[in-house]
Amino acid sequence: MSTHRRTFSFLPALALVLGGGMILPESARSQGWDLESPEAEFHIARLMPGGTQAFRGGYRQWYAIDWPEAEDHLSQGLQRLTRLEVADDSVHVRTIDDRIFNHPWLFAQQVGRWTLSQEETDRLREYLMRGGFLVVDDFHGAYEWEFFRSTIQRVLPEYPIVEIPEDDPLLHVLYDLDRNTQIPGARHLYRGPGGQIMAQLPGGPPQWRGIYDEQGRLMVAINYNMDMGDAWEHADDPWYPNPMTALAYRFAINYIIYAMTH
Repeated sequence: MSTHRRTFSFLPALALVLGGGMILPESARSQGWDLESPEAEFHIARLMPGGTQAFRGGYRQWYAIDWPEAEDHLSQGLQRLTRLEVADDSVHVRTIDDRIFNHPWLFAQQVGRWTLSQEETDRLREYLMRGGFLVVDDFHGAYEWEFFRSTIQRVLPEYPIVEIPEDDPLLHVLYDLDRNTQIPGARHLYRGPGGQIMAQLPGGPPQWRGIYDEQGRLMVAINYNMDMGDAWEHADDPWYPNPMTALAYRFAINYIIYAMTH
């Protein structure tokens, strides 16, 4: 496996996020941008593991849960709230596909059911060590945590999983994020006293954890005991609480800006 670092070229996208406008230079085109889809500068890229991830209901793999509604709504939010040229739908990228390096930001769901082959493990490590950023989401409880932990520590055995501190740039790069609001899946909502919509997460309170490299760059953002994908998916459902969706959008935007600037 290659041990050298590859840096993604993020400056053109950063200029658009922060309100500038510039043409993608040739030097950036040679460093990993997805030239197969020139109509969009940024794609919401889902990580697609191999065939070992269990099927949901016999027809859809777990990695694609909440798709396409989550991407439909999040892409509209990114188009409205940033200056990114955002594709209308996500790209699904296999872990072993070289095109993984075209995407500085990857999103993975249901990682409590993950299994990665050795080839996938090596490729994901290379992606992260070269400057990639992974967000994992929608897994709950001790069993799923242990399943995910054992898998990701095969990828990055020398880097510990830690709580993301309050002063981390991730939480302040654009929005100052308040982690007191839960972001549950729709299946975890119930109607409480007085008809108020409340959440009861099966694994306990939400926790934001991460894995950092030697320079303090966050490589993996871990949404544990929460379901941001559901919050994006149900953004236009009147019964899904607005504060939960609003926080999920803010986290997504901070994640993306962080991935492009660190």
